[in-house]
Amino acid sequence: VQLVESGGGLVQPGGSLGLSCVASGFTFSSYDMSWYRQAPGKGRELVARIADRSGWMQYADSVKGRFTISRDNAKNTVYLQMNSLKPEDTAVYYCNVAYMMRDYWGQGTQVTVSS
Repeated sequence: VQLVESGGGLVQPGGSLGLSCVASGFTFSSYDMSWYRQAPGKGRELVARIADRSGWMQYADSVKGRFTISRDNAKNTVYLQMNSLKPEDTAVYYCNVAYMMRDYWGQGTQVTVSS
């Protein structure tokens, strides 16, 4: 299993960023996919999750209405569109899949929201 994130960077408060995660090594369309984040000095927290085929989505309360998770099963890719970014969104963002009773993580991509 391999997960490769991209799209992080530095953005001003109120700005937008889009993250992508390309997956390989498993049947992507059969598994829920998630984005987590970890801010300095804090634990890793779930940001958003999307079901394998039904389109069901779950969001952390702190990002509802601002972030959108989506997936393209033909491209083995999950996305996270982040709008109205706040300084408290600053973190390393990780793509995740629970496969064969084990969590797999990407290398992470840094998102920094600062003026």
